Amino acid sequence: MRALVQRVREASVSVAGAVVGRCGPGLLVLVCAMPGDDEGTARALAARIARLRILRDGAGRMNLSVKDAGGSALVVSQFTLAADTTRGNRPGFSGAAAPDVAERLCLAFAEALRAEGIPTGTGTFGADMDVALVNQGPVTIWLDTAA
Repeated sequence: MRALVQRVREASVSVAGAVVGRCGPGLLVLVCAMPGDDEGTARALAARIARLRILRDGAGRMNLSVKDAGGSALVVSQFTLAADTTRGNRPGFSGAAAPDVAERLCLAFAEALRAEGIPTGTGTFGADMDVALVNQGPVTIWLDTAA
């Protein structure tokens, strides 16, 4: 799986003008399932992100995880993280998992974050979503379980 993690003051995702998920302060996680991923991959990535020390401590240092800080998360599926831009000007997305598999794994990922004790909102899989965020820092981290 691939994830783009952003430390946020707040974030929300809307579908057709209605907010369907929100968080803050904490993490916005854009997530993409890849071929070969399974529920174990989703749980492992969630555990890693739950413990990723990128939130500020009392001294202003990146020393706390979202779990340590009592923060929340917003998970938004984003197949475009699998973009292949090596040929031409139009990205290819064949590196993303099939939609039925991807939906199951994105939901498993969000549930695994909740199991870590992190309040977690989600977007709507496959929908045209508007994501709003206040990136804090800015801090943006790329994680790839295949690497």
